[in-house]
Amino acid sequence: MEQWRFADPPNVAVLSDRGIFKSGDWIAHVVHEADDDDSYSDEGGSCQFHSSDTRDWDEREIMLVSLQNVLRRDESILELADLPKGWHAWRSSKSSPWQRAKSLPVPSNDNE
Repeated sequence: MEQWRFADPPNVAVLSDRGIFKSGDWIAHVVHEADDDDSYSDEGGSCQFHSSDTRDWDEREIMLVSLQNVLRRDESILELADLPKGWHAWRSSKSSPWQRAKSLPVPSNDNE
């Protein structure tokens, strides 16, 4: 594995679709959340790793893993080490290049 490029340490906890680790599915979508105040680094924000499974995120099994374990599954994640908070990245196949964009704000309901 190449030199560690992430602002967060290798053992920082991230959310992952269980299919990436249990079924060997490939990572199709990465989200760097903007609103996480409990981050270990100045970069802040937690990360989510979604597989190519097209079901809604809520329907999939989610697991907590270290960022280093995600990188061991797919070293192309190194390309996303500088993904800013509030951005996401995606690709259409395991061999496709990563594309990036700023995430749309999530509407909030202050009446809840």
